[in-house]
Amino acid sequence: MSKEGKSKSNGRPKIFVLDTSVILYDHNAFENFQEHDVAIPIQVLEELDNMKSGNDTRNFEARSFIRLMDDISQNHLINEWRPINGKSKGNFKVIIDTVAAQTDATEVFGSDKTDHRILNAALGLQDENPDKKVVLVSKDICLRLKAKALNLHAEDYETGKIKNLDELYTGETTLNKVSEKLINQLNKTESLPGEDFDMQPHNHFYILNGKKGATPGFYNSQTGQLEKITEQPVFNIFPKNIEQSFAIHALLHPDIKLVTIQGNAGTGKTLLALASALEQRKYYRQIYVTRPIVPLSNKDIGFLPGDIKSKIDPYMAPIWDNLKFIKDSFADDEKMQAKIDELVANDKIAIAPLAFIRGRTLSKIFFIVDEAQNLTPHEVKTIISRAGENSKFVFTGDIYQIDTPYLDAESNGLSYLIDKAKGHPLYAHITLQKGERSELANLATELL
Repeated sequence: MSKEGKSKSNGRPKIFVLDTSVILYDHNAFENFQEHDVAIPIQVLEELDNMKSGNDTRNFEARSFIRLMDDISQNHLINEWRPINGKSKGNFKVIIDTVAAQTDATEVFGSDKTDHRILNAALGLQDENPDKKVVLVSKDICLRLKAKALNLHAEDYETGKIKNLDELYTGETTLNKVSEKLINQLNKTESLPGEDFDMQPHNHFYILNGKKGATPGFYNSQTGQLEKITEQPVFNIFPKNIEQSFAIHALLHPDIKLVTIQGNAGTGKTLLALASALEQRKYYRQIYVTRPIVPLSNKDIGFLPGDIKSKIDPYMAPIWDNLKFIKDSFADDEKMQAKIDELVANDKIAIAPLAFIRGRTLSKIFFIVDEAQNLTPHEVKTIISRAGENSKFVFTGDIYQIDTPYLDAESNGLSYLIDKAKGHPLYAHITLQKGERSELANLATELL
């Protein structure tokens, strides 16, 4: 449910006007405003019509919304107020092009662009409904600022947003002054009942500080046991810090089917995920590595020359770089290098954009989604819903490095997944803090 739908304005009813960016983020958005009315400017339908072709997620969102409007219009005129399906819902309609009696956005801002006509539609509603509070809802910051400049209330679309980002789940807790007897017992037996340590009742990593140092552990909610974590390499890649050891433990754990790894650039997220997948390659039919394509200069990949592989490879280059790094770690083992080449040639390792998984059921696949912070919550749900039997899904990314214009650290799919999945017995998460790429890269992260 959206923040807008829950908010009140001294008991005054509201009309929420949604722009195109909201529909492309969530095609069901108009149903998320509880008892308040919702309106869509006709210009939004025009923009969606221009975006209905293609395999990008926003194209699917556009098509889904257009189909919804078609269903609604079967028995009703969509330019007249009609009840939204469901209990305690308001009304909905499409606003035909209009200009407010007092303010014309196209004159104020000096152009007849679509955004200004959307502003006019909202301003027209404001003139027609003086007893209601009209609010423009947009993921576009500039459009919201323009609305406020015209004395029109404007808000971001809050559904899927994380309310307290500073409290986002990290997956790790440090316990101080732990009994040396318990730590020795854990080191000896490899696992102990979690109740001995007062563990949280879900999958979680711990650093147990005793008098003689720190011991890492993982509480497995399915067994109720605290498992000792030992430093172990994966496919010749060694962990360089305790958080990386945590990540490897989650990536190799047979009870964990969904893993998220969040961290700054250079913390080893993608490398560890790919190496762990290769370490377990015999248990999976295929290793599938993907990332959302964020077009350069806002141009679709069709703009690029060449066949589909030539168009996609620039976006997939960081993944290929990680695979090459793993291959180079076997510099003295020509047989293993040849094996990696064979895995790629036989499509045992597939590196492709997300659009290629539409409609597939992904059974017995180790599925890695890199740069997951560039996904919407709806996209993350769509991806996980593809999971078949005996598959493992891994999402990696940095929630503070967003490359798409209508997402931020609070509203992106990776933050949403971390917040919603915590506590589930099939899920584990770890936040990587320390950069391991190079001292120079760490300087950039810390100082610049």
